[in-house]
Amino acid sequence: MDFKQAGLSLLSGWIIGVVFMATKLPAPVPPLMGLIGAAGVLLGGYCYEIIAKLVMKQ
Repeated sequence: MDFKQAGLSLLSGWIIGVVFMATKLPAPVPPLMGLIGAAGVLLGGYCYEIIAKLVMKQ
């Protein structure tokens, strides 16, 4: 992932947040524990890639 993709994701999330608040709808995001779990999944994926590269080197 590069910074352009991350920036566009953040911008689109911001726009959706503004629209939902303007229309007085609840935010379409999971509770904090869901976000922490999703971050753990991403971290696990990155760690797998690093470990796989290290194992294939040897």
